[in-house]
Amino acid sequence: MALNKDKIGEWAFIIGVILAIILGLIDLGEMGNTLGVVLVVLGILVGFINIQSRETMKFLVAAIALLVAGTAGFASLPWIGVIIARIVLYIGYFAAPAAVVVALRSVLRASKD
Repeated sequence: MALNKDKIGEWAFIIGVILAIILGLIDLGEMGNTLGVVLVVLGILVGFINIQSRETMKFLVAAIALLVAGTAGFASLPWIGVIIARIVLYIGYFAAPAAVVVALRSVLRASKD
């Protein structure tokens, strides 16, 4: 059974979120940065495949909230803060490229109107 476009996007999203959480929980050093590239690619896929026109505004607001949360200084909290900061960092690796794709598509649509 072949995977359709929607299933690929759905799996890219699920894998991206799970991978971001795992990378945040386990400090893999340089290997974590390498796996961060996988999150970027998955984010690009999600941006192109998953987010429809009607979802653009909600998605971009959520992505902005996640990226702003990354600046909250969680790392200054005792041990749990470092973990939260890493999880948010890797979610940013995943969400930022998706947000760029969605925002560019939105600008392109607006320029056509």
